[in-house]
Amino acid sequence: MTSNLTSEEQAAAAAVERSAATSQLRFATAGSVDDGKSTLVGRLLHDSKSVLADQLEAVEHASRSRGQEAPDLALLTDGLRAEREQGITIDVAYRYFATPKRRFILADTPGHVQYTRNMVTGASTAELAVVLVDARNGVVEQTRRHAAVAALLRVPHVVLAVNKMDLVDYAEPVFAAIAEEFTTYAASLGVPEITAIPISALAGDNVVTPSANMDWYGGPTVLEHLETVPVGTDPSQDPARFPVQFVIRPQTTEHPDYRGYAGQIASGVLRVGDAVTVLPSGRTSTVTGIDALGAMVDVAWAPQSVTVTLADDLDISRGDLIAPSDHAPETTQDVEATVCHLHDRPLRVGDRVLLKHTTRTMKAIIKDIPSRLTLADLSHHPAPGELAANDIGRVVLRTSEPLALDAYEDSRRTGSFLLIDPADGTTLTAGMAGDSFAASADGAEAARDDEGWDF
Repeated sequence: MTSNLTSEEQAAAAAVERSAATSQLRFATAGSVDDGKSTLVGRLLHDSKSVLADQLEAVEHASRSRGQEAPDLALLTDGLRAEREQGITIDVAYRYFATPKRRFILADTPGHVQYTRNMVTGASTAELAVVLVDARNGVVEQTRRHAAVAALLRVPHVVLAVNKMDLVDYAEPVFAAIAEEFTTYAASLGVPEITAIPISALAGDNVVTPSANMDWYGGPTVLEHLETVPVGTDPSQDPARFPVQFVIRPQTTEHPDYRGYAGQIASGVLRVGDAVTVLPSGRTSTVTGIDALGAMVDVAWAPQSVTVTLADDLDISRGDLIAPSDHAPETTQDVEATVCHLHDRPLRVGDRVLLKHTTRTMKAIIKDIPSRLTLADLSHHPAPGELAANDIGRVVLRTSEPLALDAYEDSRRTGSFLLIDPADGTTLTAGMAGDSFAASADGAEAARDDEGWDF
């Protein structure tokens, strides 16, 4: 904690962070087709005693009906009929389980390239990503794509789980070669921490219990690493960001002049007495009260949901951002970002979209697509003209209104946005403001659009 917090505030914030760090971890699994993601998740749930008796009985019955002698643990997460018929994962499956050391929120994501968009969804809020690799196949293109998505989304911890080691006779050189190739590639993307673990999800080696077949490996099992990896951040290290979600004006006899601004603190710490600026208007005021769950408090921090009152009656509505005056983000209508395109319809220069940032939605135009990332060698294909489904590239947008946007490397919450189809509300693209790990193409000029939405 920093010195600008009182001792009571430091103790309270430390308790929140300590609880988050020791009691809950959000993580996602990813990997290519048939690498064993669902089997790994099923093994984690089964061996950590997180499966109810009736669930296990249903899986055993389904496995017998398919002619399998042993229960197929992948069925614990693959719940869609199409998933069970094809033996693949199609949609993100969320599972909740706990051990004596920590609670977990797990997102089991698909491996097929056409479902990479689902991996983006599952990993967008994850603090750790488990990327599986089949020991027989090594690092493939989809492995690189998932590593790139994890790096793009700034997932702070990545676990490389080299699966099916039983099918390569538990050979250490096979594991070492795959770990070296993946670590080199992921490190070049800027992934801060990579832990490689050899496993057999089917047999249970190094998933929950150490493997007797790989005495050459002395590291943690998958569950041991999940239970001990440090998570959580110090909220006082980041500037406060408070997107307004709702304006409370009861206008009753008891509260004739009350005006409160409700929402969730996206980052940082808010205190009574703070000088704040409301964006994009730029008007300033002072925090006079903070209501947290019906109790008036002097300080609140991310990710608490609160209602804030200000000293002045300002014109504030949903989508406005309240930030400390000395650390307020600049507003802009010209946005440069790295994006992952999620829709089957290509994203093209000149497309008119809606941009959703925190609680604010506005019109925007795609002015340029300077480059598309080539996953094989991390080179940038200049001026591709469009981005197809699952492509990662750079875009330049022009918004209809000024936007208070942080760089994604500074804030995953206020540096991210979605592009939406204005015709039917379909999500098209996930965007991360700033350079991320990609560099914009030099000399690229924004395409002009003099018709329609011209900002």
